[in-house]
Amino acid sequence: MGNPRTIQKIVFFLLGLCTILIILPVFAIFFVILINGLPAISFEFIFSPPRAGMISGGIFPAIIGTIYLIIGTAVFSLPIGILAAVYLSEYADDNWLTRLIDIAIINLAGVPSIVYGLFGLGLFVMFLNFGTSILSGSLTLSIMTLPVIITSTKEALNSVPKSFRDVSYSLGASRWQTVKNVVLPNAIPGIMTGTILGLSRAAGETAPILFTVAAFYLPYLPRTIYDQVMVLPYHIYVLSTQVPNVPPKIQYGTVLVLVFIVFLLNITAAFIRSKFRKKKMW
Repeated sequence: MGNPRTIQKIVFFLLGLCTILIILPVFAIFFVILINGLPAISFEFIFSPPRAGMISGGIFPAIIGTIYLIIGTAVFSLPIGILAAVYLSEYADDNWLTRLIDIAIINLAGVPSIVYGLFGLGLFVMFLNFGTSILSGSLTLSIMTLPVIITSTKEALNSVPKSFRDVSYSLGASRWQTVKNVVLPNAIPGIMTGTILGLSRAAGETAPILFTVAAFYLPYLPRTIYDQVMVLPYHIYVLSTQVPNVPPKIQYGTVLVLVFIVFLLNITAAFIRSKFRKKKMW
């Protein structure tokens, strides 16, 4: 047996090295995007539509389309996902059926996004006749994010100590009053984490929106939820593969804007989490 202090130092060194190996590629990717994309960022680039076959102008319709999809995904997925998690965690009995549902939810989280896109195409676009629209895209992305939201919300609810529930019941509160006034407020930090992870994934997906909502080129903004929109992930794909002679700074600038939107989502979630964690009682 070696010296415990020496072994501890070696383990700490290896853990630190693994952390650096994970962080460095992330910083390298962001640095490349920042250096190449920053020259394209301007008022015109952010607030004007593409021009001249998308080799000049801006990306304003794609930004608005992405924001619409994020909002639509949140509207459909958050209530269903949180309520489903509350039922599975607080109301449903622990039996073979609920365990089967848990396994199904976990498996759904690993389904490739293009499968969700084909499902959305068949159900929302063709069968329900919503067409290629914001509604179809939002519903498709909502189904894709539900497993993440349900799983993270369940974990957050289960992390609330059982003693909190017992005290609430002993004071005469009903189960719903306990969930609403005790469990959910203390689980909000974890719920926010899963919610933002799901919405961030939805904001960066290309395959589902390719079949359900994305347009190659639309210089105007959508008027209803049944309109198509330009979306940043698909616009990046178009600029990279379908449009010749696009200046690299426009491609990287578009990527930088998408990264910034996802980063803004995560910063907002971190702020809300920290605010609620200060109120936690354990």
